[in-house]
Amino acid sequence: MSEIDHGSFLPTNIGLIPTAPEGFKSGFVGIVGRPNVGKSTLMNFLIGQKIAITSPVAQTTRNRLRGILTTPEAQIIFVDTPGIHKPQHQLGEVLVKNAQIAMQSVDVLLFVVDSSVAAGKGDRFIAELASQISAPVVLGLNKSDQQPPTDESLDRSYQELAAEYGWEFLKFSALTGDHMNALLTRLVHHLEPGPYYYPPDLVTDQPERFVMGELIREQVLLLTREEVPHSTAIAIDRVIEEPTITRVLATIHVERPSQKGILIGKGGSMLKAIGTAAREQIQKLIAGKVYLELFVKVQPKWRQSRVQLADLGYQVEE
Repeated sequence: MSEIDHGSFLPTNIGLIPTAPEGFKSGFVGIVGRPNVGKSTLMNFLIGQKIAITSPVAQTTRNRLRGILTTPEAQIIFVDTPGIHKPQHQLGEVLVKNAQIAMQSVDVLLFVVDSSVAAGKGDRFIAELASQISAPVVLGLNKSDQQPPTDESLDRSYQELAAEYGWEFLKFSALTGDHMNALLTRLVHHLEPGPYYYPPDLVTDQPERFVMGELIREQVLLLTREEVPHSTAIAIDRVIEEPTITRVLATIHVERPSQKGILIGKGGSMLKAIGTAAREQIQKLIAGKVYLELFVKVQPKWRQSRVQLADLGYQVEE
């Protein structure tokens, strides 16, 4: 993918959207699939920098996140969606509803599956949802690098799924980059001629504060794993920009006092580890020195409350 000119997080020519040349294509590509099939890793690879968090814990993505890739031939706005799963709480219902809404409002749908395992009930459920939209669907077989070379039954299970709905399919690895150019070529093929929707060097339409919060939440998931699974939400309380440093104050919201104890750790060790790792990621994001101060607050059953969900930025999108 070295031939792709990846943009920066913040545009240098913000507000300046050029006129698209003749034959230029543009449009929105929705990325859907079960939790933990590599959707965020895929978008980060295509965009060329980290805007979506990744984690070995399922259901990492919560908000609909747009990543923008501009090449000389096209501008693709990737819409990364939460993994579609059976909701267990109000937050889960909001996430799945938003993923379904996103499926109805894109020009091309990229249905990503984990090709290291056979197609299952969850894949078939999403396939049925995808079959109901009018946009073309590409079945993307991710994690080809993890597929046993002698097990042809895995590919066959997805070939049969694609054939059932008349979809084309491609194998690739978002981790190693194998066959990603072929995937990109197919997605551009399905787009119609269109304008630039964003300045060419913009890579996401999300504000920096949102991505900062996501980078903090990623470290919570990576460092605590199953101990504090998905009952955390991050609020960026203040961002103070000074000439030589950016100061970020953020609160990690949890549901139970025991989770607060885990996040703080003995003598504050866990919170320090989370802060150090997140600060390094945020410094890459803004290309500058960062001071990060984290607080932990208990908000009982926040995932069950529509009001608290809205306060923390989780609501059904229009």
